[in-house]
Amino acid sequence: MTRTTLAPVAAGAGLKPEHALDIFADPQAVDFLEVHAENYMGAGGPPHRLLSDISRDFPLSVHGVGLSIGGAGPLDRDHLARLKTLLDRYQPALFSEHLAWSTHDGVFLNDLLPLPYNRRSLAQVVNHIDEVQDALGVRMLLENPSTYIQFESSDMTELEFLREIVRRTGCGLLLDVNNVHVCATNHGFSASAYLDAFPFEHVGEIHLAGFAEDRDAAGAPLLIDAHGSPVADEVWALYRQVLRRCGPVPTLIERDNEIPPFAVLAAELAEARAALQAEAVRHARLIAA
Repeated sequence: MTRTTLAPVAAGAGLKPEHALDIFADPQAVDFLEVHAENYMGAGGPPHRLLSDISRDFPLSVHGVGLSIGGAGPLDRDHLARLKTLLDRYQPALFSEHLAWSTHDGVFLNDLLPLPYNRRSLAQVVNHIDEVQDALGVRMLLENPSTYIQFESSDMTELEFLREIVRRTGCGLLLDVNNVHVCATNHGFSASAYLDAFPFEHVGEIHLAGFAEDRDAAGAPLLIDAHGSPVADEVWALYRQVLRRCGPVPTLIERDNEIPPFAVLAAELAEARAALQAEAVRHARLIAA
């Protein structure tokens, strides 16, 4: 199988089995599909039958959630081998993982946990990304996290941390715009200012998603990256700010909980595609001028 590629104007969705018939019935509604790698690490069965059918008609993006890139311990070599088998089998256009950790002393924690932004963490992350990219033979995109705490031991900003990772490893970035909004609200900084300083030249994919609203112990707003609701107006506005800065980039709508009918998701995909197309036209005019 030949590795697929994605055009910049591409709006994708996470592959959900309940949407499969709708996707095949209306293939123009979605430009690519994304799957969580860990859901397809078995040898066969219904998940692979569906993914094989999908991969014949649509480009794929594989999104890992279990490598524990930010973990203090070594990477799980068996997990990495299963991941390589999956990527070799389907040759996705994109592969990404999270700037987070989820394992400790051989125990897997079903969460994506934050890490301090300091030299020690940086060395761990850089070593792990080098190992992943060498083992898989592909360039990895690293996703900016959603976080709910900050560390006193951090001596770098998140943007400084990300820039240094890219400089040292050559990896790319997956910009999750919803995560930026969540973190800005939770930690009291400007999402717009954060995005103005983002290293867009390294962004290979964008994620959009919904969030849940809560309150912390002091009664302040607390946003949770829940993936169970439509993309909020504030996130759409930030997304358009991003596109004005970097031009069109393949964009995924994430919906992992409270899965709606496909028509609802298709409407969000159409909104993302329209924004991408408008930016493509604007950038073409700027170049022509």
